[in-house]
Amino acid sequence: MKVLLHIAAAAVALVMMGCPSQKRALSPQSMSSKTYLWKKHNIPPGADPSVPDSLGGAGFELIAEKLGFSTYVPAPAEMKYFGDPRARTGGEIHIISNQFPATFRPVGQNSSTVYNNEINNFVYETLLSTHPVTREFVPALASHWKISPDKMTFTFRIDPNARFSNGLPVTAEDVRATWRLLMDESILEPALQVVFSKYEEPEVLSKYLVRVRCKTLNFRNLLYFAASMQILCAAEIGNLTGDEFLDRFNYNMPSGTGEYIILEQDVKLGKRYVLTRRDDYWAKNYPTARYVGNFDRIVYEIVTDNPLVEYERFKKGQADIYRFNMLTTPKWLSDTTSDAIQLGWIRRARVYTDGPMGTGGIAFNMRKPPFDDIRVRKAFAYLFPREQIVQKLLFGEYEPYDSQYPGTVYANPNNPKVTFNPELANRLLDEAGWNQRNAEGIRIKNGQPFRIEMSIQPPVARYVTPYQQELRKAGIDLQLKYEDWITLIKNVDARNFSLFYFGYSGLLIPNPETSLRSDLADKPDNNNIQGIKNKAIDALIAAYDTAFSVRDQVRIIRAIDSICAAIWFNVYSWNPRGIRIAYWDKFGIPEYVLPRYTQLSYVYSVAAATWWYDPEKAERLRRAMQRGEELVGPKGIQEVRYWKELATREPKYAFQF
Repeated sequence: MKVLLHIAAAAVALVMMGCPSQKRALSPQSMSSKTYLWKKHNIPPGADPSVPDSLGGAGFELIAEKLGFSTYVPAPAEMKYFGDPRARTGGEIHIISNQFPATFRPVGQNSSTVYNNEINNFVYETLLSTHPVTREFVPALASHWKISPDKMTFTFRIDPNARFSNGLPVTAEDVRATWRLLMDESILEPALQVVFSKYEEPEVLSKYLVRVRCKTLNFRNLLYFAASMQILCAAEIGNLTGDEFLDRFNYNMPSGTGEYIILEQDVKLGKRYVLTRRDDYWAKNYPTARYVGNFDRIVYEIVTDNPLVEYERFKKGQADIYRFNMLTTPKWLSDTTSDAIQLGWIRRARVYTDGPMGTGGIAFNMRKPPFDDIRVRKAFAYLFPREQIVQKLLFGEYEPYDSQYPGTVYANPNNPKVTFNPELANRLLDEAGWNQRNAEGIRIKNGQPFRIEMSIQPPVARYVTPYQQELRKAGIDLQLKYEDWITLIKNVDARNFSLFYFGYSGLLIPNPETSLRSDLADKPDNNNIQGIKNKAIDALIAAYDTAFSVRDQVRIIRAIDSICAAIWFNVYSWNPRGIRIAYWDKFGIPEYVLPRYTQLSYVYSVAAATWWYDPEKAERLRRAMQRGEELVGPKGIQEVRYWKELATREPKYAFQF
């Protein structure tokens, strides 16, 4: 079925699916530009007739319940959450991204970034998905699933209609081959082995039935195996070692089962790539695939590390949607004089979702001096003038936080609130032995000046410079070095850094093991970038795995959050109030604008998945621009609180903690 996953690190954060009958197509004359859909295969749907119903073949649906299998069929009232029934296919959406991915491969070294996840979620699918509102499991590549009474064994029936873009049917062997690849350490992504080593090798029971046994009890086992592992084609990757996989796939991709494909001719390295809708997508007429994946082409243009240029290009119509960030906050507040905004050609909205906002700030490499000393880490935290930056540079549009899990129920409310305190910082530095200064006023210890380097991307400098100035007053020489994202992240993955200005998307269900487990601290290429080694956290992670009660999960994560605060391995920054977007008024948009669990990092891909090109609106916009006329509709910033008001309107969708 149609799936759009939002994944951070190795865990699932969000899924969109879509719905019966044919999608309504735009007439050719109404399309924004001529596009060429990918349609290479025309394979008759249905099961292999040699496979009996009891082994997943034709007729399995009639006996599935007797065999202990489950599925999920959305009620008609739920369908509005799987996409807007007004949606139609056709046209394009143009997006400006601030980075070109270091690779297009779906897994392996350098592939675990937001940019890769956006691509993967259009190209690949998982066995199961999750409901866009309730987060219950729903079908994807697997039509049915069975959970053993002890919750240690899962069996999946693969939909016989499922096909890869190379025309091959999806089989149980593809699931096994994908797991084997993820478990190969030579793909250089050790967090995958942390997650998927919890399972025995999947068993192929038939062409369409696959079973996996868990080694340990874990409430996330089904989530990770079924709704996180994107299935690759065994015919392409099954005989490859991890080294060979990395060598064979870089800016080319293994075949996927998703609704989009990246064609070789549509990639211009460092500058542009395009996702093309597959007209031979196996599930395009499924009940949950009707109203998502609507654009024929999703075009990504790259403007590296320059949000102001991104915004100006958007205002000129070179991009269709823009998400405001720190650097363009002044534009959000005061850029109201251009015709496009005054006349309503561009609409603006602040959307409040239930998606985690993620974390950002400055991470310390605790593996080596000076940040192996907690007093130094504390001093750096107390010298960060967050309140001043939020008020003077971000105009109060952001809020500081002191948690690994800001804005969620998992954040520990008792974590200390860190505020700017240079007096305390200076005392801590003195206690740590940095109690003398040289002629330049720089602190020294054992004859060495306190001079530290931090690599950043150019747009960050505006918010790091006040910090640099406060550190200098305290006798610390912070030297800023500009690097592009690919170079920066490679150095971080190799642990070749002292300070790192980081930003992570959040998870709906926290997964602390991939970033906090001690056994990852001394390994490269994983999210334990600070070098965290803490037995108490390890013990809580183990307890968290078997906490099937949401209340217990929250209690354990809050305990982990408290320990993290006591280690002082990060200096946290701030998050915006809501998701702030602007867009040219030529699209159809659901009443909720963005799905319930949309995160900051995935706004563009979510819009590309759930919005649609509206030829009538596009024509009205064209005429208005040609004549310099006003478009009817709201001109100011619209506050969208659909999801925040959901519990009041429909209590059954309220969170149950």
